[in-house]
Amino acid sequence: MKTLRPPLARTPGGTAAPRRPRPRFPVAAALADRLDDTAVVDVAVRLAAARGAPLLLIAIMPPLPPRTVPRPDGVAARAVWGRALPRLARAGIAYQPAVYHRPGERHGRLCEAKGLLDVTVTHGCSLLVVSRSGPEGLDARTVMQAAAIRGGPLVHAASPAPWAPLAAPCPPA
Repeated sequence: MKTLRPPLARTPGGTAAPRRPRPRFPVAAALADRLDDTAVVDVAVRLAAARGAPLLLIAIMPPLPPRTVPRPDGVAARAVWGRALPRLARAGIAYQPAVYHRPGERHGRLCEAKGLLDVTVTHGCSLLVVSRSGPEGLDARTVMQAAAIRGGPLVHAASPAPWAPLAAPCPPA
């Protein structure tokens, strides 16, 4: 029979004491509509499954035109998330979508990374997975530097998928 009580832990005296369940902080994956997104999702799914945590899918979108309101359910954002959803369905992991719009003006390479870290912290993530060769200003090295300056969250770099030729080479004549 399933109950809503927390699991009980045995004490040295043999009595059962209630144990608090550990909070599960989501694992975030930064998806930038690139080929490297598959490697990022694979790493994030492995980390989330090992922790028993949900996944936060952050779609990195281009800057918004002036005086427009951001729409988190836009077609472009859904297309970015849609490529990750089959992998999540196979793993059986819960997810939550989020959108990060890059700043329109250039303020430096750490400014964009700080904005991405703000999104992850807002959603309570303790771990962020980013592509090593991500877009300029949002690659793993830059995000790690911004996280070190800011004091968190932990950033994990996902290696890009190895390149393979699409067609077999032509036989010698």
